[in-house]
Amino acid sequence: MNRITRRFQELHRAGRKALIPYITAGDPHPEATVPMLHALVQAGADIIELGVPFSDPMADGPVIQKACERALAHGMSLRRVLELVGEFRQTDPETPVVLMGYLNPIESMGYTDFIAGAHAAGVDGVLTVDLPPEEAAELIEPLQAVDIAPIFLLAPTSSPARIRRTARMAHGYLYYVSLKGVTGSAALNPAEVAEKLAEIRSYTDLPLGVGFGIKDPATAAAIAQVADAVVVGSALVSKMDALAQDPERMYREVAALLAAMRQAMDQGPSPEPKAGSHSPTTP
Repeated sequence: MNRITRRFQELHRAGRKALIPYITAGDPHPEATVPMLHALVQAGADIIELGVPFSDPMADGPVIQKACERALAHGMSLRRVLELVGEFRQTDPETPVVLMGYLNPIESMGYTDFIAGAHAAGVDGVLTVDLPPEEAAELIEPLQAVDIAPIFLLAPTSSPARIRRTARMAHGYLYYVSLKGVTGSAALNPAEVAEKLAEIRSYTDLPLGVGFGIKDPATAAAIAQVADAVVVGSALVSKMDALAQDPERMYREVAALLAAMRQAMDQGPSPEPKAGSHSPTTP
């Protein structure tokens, strides 16, 4: 059984939702990636999305665009990303790892070499942002042959026909992009997310993850009430950038932010104050 499927089954039995952090491989430098992955797991990550840096990340906002630039400046490549996953697997054989990126690096490496390398490294899923499912058969079938889940995106604008087609071809989970625009966008509306997820669930039993716009524990807790997984990326990557010159503090504070999200998700959202109520005044 694929590690992603197993992890979601474990979480479902425990009545918990998945927390999925995203970082860009090689950012702020390649030596930081594997220690950061372990720090994220210790902080409560259930699955990790590891970004493959690319020179034209069109779906990403400025935070992750700059992370890609920093990683590429350090010579990061898809082959090196797979090596880092292999290093992580030496001491963590359980946490699912999903590669998230764009088609160009995979095509440059070649589908056969990429899939063989991903399987050998211990990759569990591949999310290719710019590869729509109707064009993905050449990649999906060989991925599934080695038990790697092809993961796809859905958006607020996805039609019923597109939801049905995407759900039929996806495995592992579906990633719902909760905002129109790019990663790191403005605040999201949990009620609108819940409405769209209900529509998607009418077409699939796959777990539904929600990303884009999740920046703090309160938002993570609210989304966890309606989704099966909460994906957080830009908030972590931004903190990594700000603290890159102090690695120990970087690991500590990024992990602390993720741990706060994990705690908030497990506790549930704070109750809304009733109309007309007010906080007591301290004498």
